[in-house]
Amino acid sequence: MKFAIFGNPSSEKTCGHEQQLFSLLRSLGDAIAVESRYLEFLTGTMGLEIPYDSLITDDDFQADAVISIGGDGTFLRTATRVGNKAIPMVGINTGRLGFLADITCSHVDEAIRLIHAGQYSLERRNLLQISMDGLPQGHTPYALNDIAILKHDISSMISIATKVGGTPMIHYQADGLVVATPTGSTAYSLSVGGPIIAPGTNVICLTPVAPHSLTMRPLVLSADQTIRLDVESRSHSFLVSIDGNSFSCPEHTAIEISRAPFQINVIKPHGGDFFSTLREKMLWGSDSRK
Repeated sequence: MKFAIFGNPSSEKTCGHEQQLFSLLRSLGDAIAVESRYLEFLTGTMGLEIPYDSLITDDDFQADAVISIGGDGTFLRTATRVGNKAIPMVGINTGRLGFLADITCSHVDEAIRLIHAGQYSLERRNLLQISMDGLPQGHTPYALNDIAILKHDISSMISIATKVGGTPMIHYQADGLVVATPTGSTAYSLSVGGPIIAPGTNVICLTPVAPHSLTMRPLVLSADQTIRLDVESRSHSFLVSIDGNSFSCPEHTAIEISRAPFQINVIKPHGGDFFSTLREKMLWGSDSRK
C-alpha cells in the first residue's frame, strides 16, 4: 500500500509513537509519502529519523490511504487536502477529544496492521459547499463539520434572512447560524444546542447561535436542499467560518450552502461504534447520581 501522512507540526500535539508508526509502515513494505512541513517538524524539531519515499508539497498527490496525526482540527485540514480524491482517511488522535481522529496512540500498531490487511470498514461523510463572491484566497469552499455565519465580536446580533431552495423560511435574529453536517453535529452545533445526528444520515442541520426568541429552534433538513442566506448587521459586516477558519464579509453578500459533490471516506479499523464514542468522549447518557 501507499500511505500519505499528514500531521500537526506542534510539539504539544505528539504522542511519542511517530517513530514506531513510520518504522512499522516500512517493515510492512508500504510506500510512504509525507507532507513536507510535517516531515520538517519530525526530523528538525523532534530529531527523528523518518523513512519515506516521497514528499507532499501541494494537493496533487495520490495514495491508497491517508493518515492524519493530530486532533480533529488536523483531520479537518487534511480532509480539505484530500478533497474529491476519494482516498480513505484515518485519524490518529494526539489531541483531547478525537471524534474524527479516534485511533488512540496506544492502538496505532494494531490499527495500521488491520488497515494494511484490508480489515476495516468505511464511513462515508458528507461535506458542505459554500458558494459566494469574495471567498478569500487560501480558504476552501468545503466543510466537513460546519459553516457558521456569525456576528463580529463587538457588534450586536445580526439578522439572517434564510431561504430553503427558493422558499423564504425565517429571519434569524441571533448572534449567528451554524449549518452543520452529521459529522459536525457533535462540534460547534452541539455546543449551541443543536441535535446529535448519527453519521451517514443524509441531512443538514441549522442551529441558531443565541437567538433572540424562544421560537427559534434547530432545524434538520434533507441534504439535497440548498440554503440561501442574506445577512444584515449594524456593523455592515459579518463573519463566515468554514470548519473554524473565519473571514469577514460585507453585509448582503449572497451566500448559498449545499451538499458538496463528493464525500470523505473515513476508515474504521475496528468497525466503529458512534454511540460508544459518544459515551466515552462526551459521557453521553451518564448519570452523576450513580
